[in-house]
Amino acid sequence: MRLDAHVHLWRYDPDEYPWIGDRMSAIKRDFLPDDWREAAEPLGFDGFIAVQARQSLQETQWLLELAGEHDVIRGVVGWVDLRNPAVGEHLEILCDHTNLVGIRHVVQDEPDNSFMLQDDFLRGIHKLHRCDLVYDILIVARQLPATLEMIGHFPRQRFVLNHIGKPDMRAGEMEPWATQMHELGAHENVWCKLSGMVTEGDWDTWTPESLRPWLDVVFDAFGAERLMIGSDWPVSLVAGSYAETMGVVMDYAGDDAGVLGENCARAYGLG
Repeated sequence: MRLDAHVHLWRYDPDEYPWIGDRMSAIKRDFLPDDWREAAEPLGFDGFIAVQARQSLQETQWLLELAGEHDVIRGVVGWVDLRNPAVGEHLEILCDHTNLVGIRHVVQDEPDNSFMLQDDFLRGIHKLHRCDLVYDILIVARQLPATLEMIGHFPRQRFVLNHIGKPDMRAGEMEPWATQMHELGAHENVWCKLSGMVTEGDWDTWTPESLRPWLDVVFDAFGAERLMIGSDWPVSLVAGSYAETMGVVMDYAGDDAGVLGENCARAYGLG
């Protein structure tokens, strides 16, 4: 079974997706499960994890409804306000949906690098373990120190780092990202998605060879058994086709069944 660990879906509305700017005109349209299937099936992928793109309960409910209608959606990483005092009640309602496998907050947009260390946010993370939900970590590299401190509070909580921690690939700054990735990989309850790399580099000039040094670090830090391929489709289309994006990891990892799907299933507790 081959699984894409990171896919977004939406019915495009410029007011709902203001982050899709003028340079991203290729993705200013609807993207739904059948669109993914058309792109992914030629590569042998059977399903995907749908990940929130808006911080709203309405979007999460919509993704869960789609998951009930399309068997290619193997799980949903949604959003809930983890700082809300009623987060436990909100999670209980969402957890009635068996397709909910995780929660994500767009921490990369938070100006405070220590956002995840706030008491109310930590209390929200604590609630996830009771529902057996993963927390997907979406950060930029400058937030890695706070991430390391945060996960230290939760040795039994499963975490999945998105987009290899978003290092500054355009500037080629390996450190301190590489050292911090090794520190993160030392925690056995943390997985990492091999996703988002083509858009972190130069959209027009990246090559598979230019991404190999970053993959070398991540494979060394986590080992192949805690890494999973993810497209970040359709966002990735601004820098390349689905086949080009997925081909970077597929060529690097070869036929590693774990990287291509089994690790994703294990991390998210898929049947």
